[in-house]
Amino acid sequence: MRLQPTQDMTHEPRLTRALRNLLATRRVAALGTLDAQRNAQPFVSMAPFARLSSEGCLVIHVSGLAAHTRNLLAHPQVSLMVMAAEADGEPVHALPRLTLDAVAQVPERDSPTWAAARAAYLARFPEAEPMAALGDFMFVLLRPTGARQVAGFGAARNVDADELARVLGG
Repeated sequence: MRLQPTQDMTHEPRLTRALRNLLATRRVAALGTLDAQRNAQPFVSMAPFARLSSEGCLVIHVSGLAAHTRNLLAHPQVSLMVMAAEADGEPVHALPRLTLDAVAQVPERDSPTWAAARAAYLARFPEAEPMAALGDFMFVLLRPTGARQVAGFGAARNVDADELARVLGG
């Protein structure tokens, strides 16, 4: 009996698979910005995110009235923590997580990149459609520059921008 080849015969390392799975299964992250009004003090807020495959980045949708938006417009270097959910009886210190360093970029409204960001975000969060029509909301691309992945005890590594772009693009 001859085995049929699968569509994708390439091997993906275990930690890369875990990274891809974490980003696919979690929808909310902690967004770290530098406070634009208080001497660049750290500020953390909740941010739903979607993957924008065509750009190899993440996209968030934020209000121009929000503190984190003012912050990222003034200081585009941001950090985003994505973490697996707690499970009863499991040690929290081993929770899979990713701390992503990124540069925030606002695409020009109605540009092809803006349209792609909008489509990706609304595909993941269709309930956000009414907010997408509000004039003070904007889509923001988070272009990764590096990350620290913890996949459990003894399974931690730095992830470079190229690998992040491949994971986010595929």
